[in-house]
Amino acid sequence: MIPQLELLPMLTGAAKYVADLDHAGALHAAFVRSPHAHARVGFIDTTAATEVRGVVAVFTAGDLGLPPVLGFETMSPAMARPPLAVDKVRFVGEAVALVLAESLQAAADGAELVDVAYEALTAVVDPQAASEATAPRLFADTAGNAAFSQHVGLTEDDVLAGADVVVRGYFEHQRLSASPMETNAALVEPHADGTITVHASAQGVHTVRDALARVLALRTEDVRVVAPHVGGGFGAKFHVCSEFFVLAAAARALGRPVRWIETRTEHLLGSSHGRGQVQHAAMGFTRNGTIVGVAARLLGDGGAYPGLGAVMPNATGVMACGPYRIPRVSVDSMGVVTNTSPTIAYRGAGRPEAAVMLERLIDLAARELRIDPIDLRLRNLLEVADFPYTTPTGLQYDSGDYRRALSVALDAIDYDGVRREQQSRSPSEPALGVGVAVYMDVTPFRLVTEYVEIVVEDAVAGPRATVVAGTCTHGQSHETTYGTLVTRELGIPRERITLVDRDTALVPRGIGSASARSAQIAGSAVHEAAIVVRDLARERAADLLEAPIADIVFDNGSFSVRGVPNKSLGWPAVLAEGPVRHALDWTQNGSTFPYGVHAAVVEVDAETGEIRLVRFVAVDDCGRLIVPELVDGQQQGGAAQGIAAVLFEGIVYDPDGTPRTANLGDYLVPSAADLPTIETRRTETPSPLNPIGAKGIGQSGAIGAPGAVINAVLDALAPLGVRDLNPPFTPERVWRALQDASLRRGH
Repeated sequence: MIPQLELLPMLTGAAKYVADLDHAGALHAAFVRSPHAHARVGFIDTTAATEVRGVVAVFTAGDLGLPPVLGFETMSPAMARPPLAVDKVRFVGEAVALVLAESLQAAADGAELVDVAYEALTAVVDPQAASEATAPRLFADTAGNAAFSQHVGLTEDDVLAGADVVVRGYFEHQRLSASPMETNAALVEPHADGTITVHASAQGVHTVRDALARVLALRTEDVRVVAPHVGGGFGAKFHVCSEFFVLAAAARALGRPVRWIETRTEHLLGSSHGRGQVQHAAMGFTRNGTIVGVAARLLGDGGAYPGLGAVMPNATGVMACGPYRIPRVSVDSMGVVTNTSPTIAYRGAGRPEAAVMLERLIDLAARELRIDPIDLRLRNLLEVADFPYTTPTGLQYDSGDYRRALSVALDAIDYDGVRREQQSRSPSEPALGVGVAVYMDVTPFRLVTEYVEIVVEDAVAGPRATVVAGTCTHGQSHETTYGTLVTRELGIPRERITLVDRDTALVPRGIGSASARSAQIAGSAVHEAAIVVRDLARERAADLLEAPIADIVFDNGSFSVRGVPNKSLGWPAVLAEGPVRHALDWTQNGSTFPYGVHAAVVEVDAETGEIRLVRFVAVDDCGRLIVPELVDGQQQGGAAQGIAAVLFEGIVYDPDGTPRTANLGDYLVPSAADLPTIETRRTETPSPLNPIGAKGIGQSGAIGAPGAVINAVLDALAPLGVRDLNPPFTPERVWRALQDASLRRGH
């Protein structure tokens, strides 16, 4: 067991998050937020708020003059978001004004007294309605509500031509909240020279720095961004909160530090929704079960100001082949704006939607063709000899052994035994179901370069190594991962290796941590930099030992001459001339494709609709393992989120655009007590794209788990007459589906 030294501050309570940072004189921020999903903004009267004792200032859009911010590079400029609402509000929770006070209570009291005149407008909440040609245009200078659209492949008729059997499905992927333990937070400190320091809970400090500099019209070197300990992200902290721009501008205007800690309700209302996709999908088969092609129409809800969430249907579309040999594809993808919270790239970002679509279609086809769902998968899975494999959507898979992973999962879940028990159950017992999902991930999307520097220097107790990395650890234990790689190459004990990250003043550039990229991209950079440092140290040792560099052998911290083992030096002698260092930007030639098989067993109480997840097995392949214990934790955490997406979680809006899930009493995030033990297994197929053979693991559970649980539940419900159902599978939703099925059967 490799000790994870970075866990100690978190386990002992010594870790410092933004809320723990003490800065004398910092003002507390409270935002005034819209209660309307769509409305014109008239006058904003701040008089009463400014009279509250302790309130220092109230800012509206006109006071700060910030430019609107485009959510994604390809979006229409007309859909850019003003950091504070100007003439309209477009979702419940949109910020209209900022109140700053000496205490949080005074700021909240002041915010309550800001009087805003609204003229309510018709809200468009449903993305399908928003996509219609007759829908009200939510932005005046656009042709419609489409923020993104794309077609990939052939026509649907061409794709399904020659199919003996075509199965079709309508699949909903409800909005989810990332819900990290720590919400968004920032502490902005202005300096007399016009520069600012921002402590922010973020997944990429350089991303925040660059955005702040651009919006505030500052040089990047005038903005320092530091992320202290970060309590989770899951994509919600990879984009830059609009509130950060407002806080920074206000702090500069007043010349005082400003602090904002997002409340849980604010987080659920406005900053962290993912998914929100509906799919009309079809899959064609020959009579013997060979896939002919897949056709899909994907519609994504980008929310009020489209950003990454609006282009997630594209990610789903390019992943439409998954691990199967699918010769023809037709995908129409669209992202639309609605009067709801903007959506983000939430854990898995488009890949869970693709995996669920494929796995549900295959289970539907198995019933139609009367073929066991496992057998149907085996007839269509790619073989090891197929790699590298290029899909009809243009992706090139690096490596994989999907059949092996499926075999491991079936053995672990005792698939045949569950089927036997299923057949032996009486009608009075809970219905038993088993489901599997063979999933694919792609890691990372585009973000294939990272900066790393390694410095080795002498210290009193021996050599020390510092790893400077452009990634931002926020729960993934990068210190342990990178330290393990350094130890392998340089022989320096793990406890003498330090990670420096999350500070733009100490790290010149970097992408941050998202899309399961850190181990394979930054880890490869660490590996390569460590080799260069080792070779530079060998050059010094060669001079000191008066031997050709080719004869210098390095072994576990010792430099010796080949064939003369008693002629050696340790790190201290080599470092006597000073530190050895090397910096590089390492780029991977494309994305890797992690994969796996998840399997679930459920029981469904037909009388109440209650579902009990009996067993769950996750078999994941992230290439060559660096620290197996860390992979195990990622598997379990990701699977928990994937399971929650099916059985518990879902953002709900009423027809007027008012959220009905504004607290954790209505939006259900499961605890460990709500889940069974998540059993983990692993296979290893190293990637040829990087020197350590690694692939991503952070998104795997969120991608594979939903399909497995959905298929297990529908497997249990099928004998009761429920052919299809969309999550979340709340007891009420399941019970109503069972009642409808009973009525259809005339019972």
